[in-house]
Amino acid sequence: MTAEYKVQGDVAVITLNNPPVNGLGYDTRVGITNGLEKANADPAVKAIVLTGADKAFSGGADIREFGTAKATQEPNLLSVIRALEKSAKPVVAAIHTVCMGGGLELALGAHYRIAAPGAKIALPEVKLGLIPGAGGTVRLPRVLGVETALNMIVSGEPVNSEMLAGLPGQKLFDKMASSPEKLLDEAVAFAKDVAAKGGELPLVRNLPAKHPNGDAYFQFARNMVKGMAKNFPAPAKCVDAVENATKMKFDDALAKEREIFVNLMLTPESAALRHIFAAERAASKIPDVGDDVKPRDVKSVAVIGAGTMGGGIAMNFLNAGIPVKMLEMKQEALDKGLATIRKNYEAQVKKGKLKQDKYEQRMALLSTTLDYADLKDADLIIEAVFEELGVKEQVFKKLDEVAKQGAILASNTSTLDVDKIAAFTKRPQDVVGMHFFSPANVMKLLEVVRGAKTAKDVLATVMAIAKKIKKTAVVSGVCDGFIGNRMIEQYSRQAGFLIEEGATPWQVDRAIERIGFAMGPFRMADLAGNDVGWYIRKRHYVEHPELKF
Repeated sequence: MTAEYKVQGDVAVITLNNPPVNGLGYDTRVGITNGLEKANADPAVKAIVLTGADKAFSGGADIREFGTAKATQEPNLLSVIRALEKSAKPVVAAIHTVCMGGGLELALGAHYRIAAPGAKIALPEVKLGLIPGAGGTVRLPRVLGVETALNMIVSGEPVNSEMLAGLPGQKLFDKMASSPEKLLDEAVAFAKDVAAKGGELPLVRNLPAKHPNGDAYFQFARNMVKGMAKNFPAPAKCVDAVENATKMKFDDALAKEREIFVNLMLTPESAALRHIFAAERAASKIPDVGDDVKPRDVKSVAVIGAGTMGGGIAMNFLNAGIPVKMLEMKQEALDKGLATIRKNYEAQVKKGKLKQDKYEQRMALLSTTLDYADLKDADLIIEAVFEELGVKEQVFKKLDEVAKQGAILASNTSTLDVDKIAAFTKRPQDVVGMHFFSPANVMKLLEVVRGAKTAKDVLATVMAIAKKIKKTAVVSGVCDGFIGNRMIEQYSRQAGFLIEEGATPWQVDRAIERIGFAMGPFRMADLAGNDVGWYIRKRHYVEHPELKF
């Protein structure tokens, strides 16, 4: 969990080694500065290469140190970057795979940078309610230009190294490696070349950061960000910090960036986003399902129901290149479901978000049937039928008859007892809840409901497939409403009471949306289906007569 130091000929190689993404924790920072001191003190060393082991150059801050004294303990990241700049011998950052956040800020402190093709480059701090805090807003505009840098900082999205290397006038990369495999060898050769040439070592801090129409551009950027960011303060502060880089002296802008960063760390928005970041990663780990539990193979999927939810679920797997067979009871329902899927994809093609050939490839993976017997070869079968236990019983008894041994039988139920559903089969170990949220092809959350008899390899499989279809999977036990709907029930009850007190649905929705919700409770109910909500309330009236709705 530090940095390794080796010498290759007359080049010292410092390799960050802090799995999984070489986070810049305290021990790693000490390893870098110790390596720099050692290299500069060794007369046999003429140049230094800084790189990362395994799957990353560096993903930035070590999230395990968030909120601890080690996060800011000297040498902090600013001090490490200053040590790079002050090195009397040229430092070449050899960038590959992942170079994000503090990792990119570290690389910007080196004298030279060489990148492997396919490396993901980003400053994603805005997604944590922050701005870059170690010079990112001050240095990136100097190497990529103000507009490109600001777009990257405000969005937080990664950009491929070769795309950035192709920008006219860019100074982020001095050289592109021919391949990831040859990066280190080419970085060492490049380091030898620059050392042999001698001369003053280049620093990003000495480059200009200007925009020909600065005032007008930054006002335009603020207007755009205000409309997109709504209640989040960090994006607007990104604009302020980049503007400071164009108007202040380097060190003044750096100090102002740090001040903004520290202030944002104290906001509730950043605290919430950092909690979500950590929680999403924690949610992917199931205490009693370790790496020794091997997932089952899922090479084909069946979806029962071609309605809004069934069609959306099918699209997730088609997008991931997994064949889907969709079943309905009537041909008209199948035709309608197919038409909706085509319409969704065609809208993406029209907007330029999906290429025509990709659309055709995805549709070619979709087949339909009216016969349960045609689902006999599916590895994973997901039902998305009406939210009524009797209907689920019919479906699962039929699946128990036709599904092959080892097939995973999943219910998209939003509130029903998964153990009762599993009991309709002779294979309760193969039954699990997979509750997608509407619209299923858009919403990232997937509730994985673990029944009392759900097998561990079934859970491991569903968690793995969730990752493949780009969902955030959260494991729930069996309870009414699981996690999301259990919370939403109380939220919706209060919304209903407000209607009784004289508010309109539109007023309630506007009030909720004003404080940051994507949509209010009544718009959400319209989208999810008021009929489903009504059925759930009727069931709750029987099961919990003391509750008022």
